[in-house]
Amino acid sequence: MEADIITIGDEILIGQIVDTNSAWMAQQLNDEGINIRQIISISDRVEHIINTLRESSGKVPLVFVTGGLGPTKDDRTKRALCTFFETTLIEDPKVLDHIIQLLTPRGVLINKLNQEQALVPATATILANKLGTAPGLWFTDKGTIFVFMPGVPFEMKYIMEYEVLPRIKKLYNTATILHRTVLTQGAAESMLAERIANWEEGLPDCVSLAYLPSPHHVRLRLTARGENKKYLLKLLDQEIKQLAEVIPDYIFGYEDDTMAGNIGKLLEDRGMTLSVAESCTGGNIAHQITLNPGSSAYFKGGIIAYSNELKTSLLEVDAQLISDYGAVSREVVEAMAMGARKVMGTEYAIATSGIAGPAGGTEDKPVGTVWIAVAGPETVISRVSNFANHRERNIIRSSQNALNMLRLELLKNKISNL
Repeated sequence: MEADIITIGDEILIGQIVDTNSAWMAQQLNDEGINIRQIISISDRVEHIINTLRESSGKVPLVFVTGGLGPTKDDRTKRALCTFFETTLIEDPKVLDHIIQLLTPRGVLINKLNQEQALVPATATILANKLGTAPGLWFTDKGTIFVFMPGVPFEMKYIMEYEVLPRIKKLYNTATILHRTVLTQGAAESMLAERIANWEEGLPDCVSLAYLPSPHHVRLRLTARGENKKYLLKLLDQEIKQLAEVIPDYIFGYEDDTMAGNIGKLLEDRGMTLSVAESCTGGNIAHQITLNPGSSAYFKGGIIAYSNELKTSLLEVDAQLISDYGAVSREVVEAMAMGARKVMGTEYAIATSGIAGPAGGTEDKPVGTVWIAVAGPETVISRVSNFANHRERNIIRSSQNALNMLRLELLKNKISNL
């Protein structure tokens, strides 16, 4: 089964607000076995609304629309609905009573605009909105069900959860669609595809794979479709287990896991601590780590040693190393990591030094050159990467690569006190 999603509002088209409604609705509908055919954002113009509704009518069984149901003059959806469905507005006593009951305790004087919220198309089925003044509306046209909801996210979610989805479940016996996400780090999309080609070719017909690359990582999304949910869940578990055997070093988590969050668990399990010495990443690694609740149990702190002076004074890096090899070098980044570990008294330390860009590169060290080091109880390792000239992406990639290096070291060095 397919559905269209339409969001109405000039504020979306000019970039004043971000359309989060569509993403949330798509996820909820997909969980119910409903595929989204298209997502469209349109203006508040009545003719535009009517034409878009006409394009969806009869093409899909379900159309979900948000926006334009408010009390002000720029909310024109109800006018468009009356034209499209050839109906008129009438006052609904239950809606009016709800508006009064909702606004009066707040000290809001009920005016004409508030009262007009109780005007609804005569042929619509009213969907209660207990959190706001604009009710949801349900129509049927040429075999297509149209659902209209306010654009306010929490109001839309309420109507979807308590009014719309229960009705859809009663009307349709939809197929099961399940998603599982595998998070990988350390291999580009093309390299990853090559490594798992045989596994991918062996996937059952009811399971598909999508590659979702980003500066943070490459997500592998497995989608299973069918009638038997229990069977599909078991099948996905089996396929992911096989995948983990093919690329064990590249998988760092699943679903909503984060690299920093999973590293925190590894450190906490081992009773070990971490510090960072950041130059080109500017504190981003520390930021990623401290986003996780409880990170104070294993993260002692960091030094953003952007200048050479701070590298020598705070991290005890030998000034001669910087003079001989440059700040962006194996020798200096390893000294930074060892210095951070010593100064802050941690078992592990991460250090970064590079040229984030877009300027500052040389022939020997072009923009995007980044050295990363991880110092541990027994050794220090380092690696150079050559990213592009986009500053923000370079910072993200450097941070993720640094955290991944630490993750692999923690997994490799299985401490006896685990």
